[in-house]
Amino acid sequence: MSEERTSAGALDGVDADALLALENQLCFAIVTAARNVVSIYRPVLEPLGLTHPQYLVMLALWEHAPRSLGELADELAMDPATLSPLVKRLETQGRVSRSRRVDDERVLDIGLTDAGLALRGDALQVPGQILARVGMTVEQVAAVRDGLAPFAARREGGPAAGERR
Repeated sequence: MSEERTSAGALDGVDADALLALENQLCFAIVTAARNVVSIYRPVLEPLGLTHPQYLVMLALWEHAPRSLGELADELAMDPATLSPLVKRLETQGRVSRSRRVDDERVLDIGLTDAGLALRGDALQVPGQILARVGMTVEQVAAVRDGLAPFAARREGGPAAGERR
């Protein structure tokens, strides 16, 4: 039999065996939801010629461009080595440009091309299509997103995932 005690006592009175059930795991729910969200976006993004990760890159660049590869990687919570091939594919598609900074050749700036800027107009329909596919309102989606905030890395001085306030 398992013990129902914890070192902090935070789980007193909770069935420890139930806590180990896959269906009760927060990590499983989040990873499954993430996979499903990407599959919901796929048919909406395909007509734009974008994958979900490429869409995220474009969203970040539509907010602010040009920016360095490192800044973009930080914004997207990605490793620059993972981001670099995505940016190269977007460059091949004619949507972004990559250039070295004149004052510091170590820095690779990523900017939008005219085609990349124009794509934003087509992308304006994406959020509405996603809302329709999931049957949720903007407010409901915002509540889900905000509920996940404690598990996402903070960029603005708040605690990182796993840290206490």
